[in-house]
Amino acid sequence: MGCDTWFSVHWSRETTARVTTTTKPCQAPPGTHTIEIDRNKCEGKGRCVEVCPFHVFEVRRIEVEDFARLSFVGRLKSRAHGRITAYMPNLAACQACGKCVAACPEDALVLRSRTGA
Repeated sequence: MGCDTWFSVHWSRETTARVTTTTKPCQAPPGTHTIEIDRNKCEGKGRCVEVCPFHVFEVRRIEVEDFARLSFVGRLKSRAHGRITAYMPNLAACQACGKCVAACPEDALVLRSRTGA
């Protein structure tokens, strides 16, 4: 099944995202896609949480193991932003609409089709 959703993200002065869909929402079967988070880029601003219609994301303190894997610059950036980052406790619910990818101001998210899906 292809994704027929076209959307745009508009930022207000309060830096909140408003996503506008122009066709039917994408209804990829749950579990057919995955989202990769580049924690060296993620600042935990939570725009992915705001726009995700499937409640895939949460923003919380970065786990010790994930923090240890950051680059030197990534660790500095993480500290500067309160050591918070996005996590996906409900990734299985993702239907690949791509709203999170478009809303992320750091370009820290990549949506990928799972092999064989």
